Amino acid sequence: MTDFPSRPLPFSELPPEEMRARAKAFFEAMKTRRTVRDFADRDVPREIIENAIRSAGTAPSGANHQPWHFAVIGKGPLRARLRAAAEAEERAFYESKASAEWLAALAPLGTDAVKPYLETAPWLIAVFAQRRGGARAGEDRKNYYVAESVGIACGFLLAALHQAGLATLTHTPNPMGFLSEICERPENEKPYMLIVAGYPAPGARVPEHALIKKPLQDISSWL
Repeated sequence: MTDFPSRPLPFSELPPEEMRARAKAFFEAMKTRRTVRDFADRDVPREIIENAIRSAGTAPSGANHQPWHFAVIGKGPLRARLRAAAEAEERAFYESKASAEWLAALAPLGTDAVKPYLETAPWLIAVFAQRRGGARAGEDRKNYYVAESVGIACGFLLAALHQAGLATLTHTPNPMGFLSEICERPENEKPYMLIVAGYPAPGARVPEHALIKKPLQDISSWL
């Protein structure tokens, strides 16, 4: 193996009892996470979002190039523009792009082209995947396993936001080119996901269909 600079792993072993307790506690917390479509118009301190993004930035990535960028949009004039562009793409999706099978799959969730939360929620996080970059800012090298790396980082981000006590929604209009323009991101970045974060509106409800989660035996095999 080629020599390379390294340092001791910052790992502290826990007693098995504490490991079990932590694993169970994390599951109990995460199983309450639900996609929310009704957000309250309440402020959330920027520091909470910053630390959630810091958590996302610890995700593993191909060659440790960290091929992601998080463009955070607070309340302001960009919101109306973003909502108009997103809803235009969503109308096209529901009216002509989506297959009958796809629309039937979405029907139990009650989704449609109207997205008021894009203006109501205190924070929107536009996630971009970088085709080129590197382990340090300013590098221009090929990135590897970009989609996989950014997907893992988004998972970290959603978990961190939920653990902080916020509700979230993942929005993926297709195409999402308007996000690049609105957020003024370079050509080497591709819009990946828009994450909405904030407090749920009073009386917010969740479709029964969204409560269906496959049990362990249906999502795992033990060999």
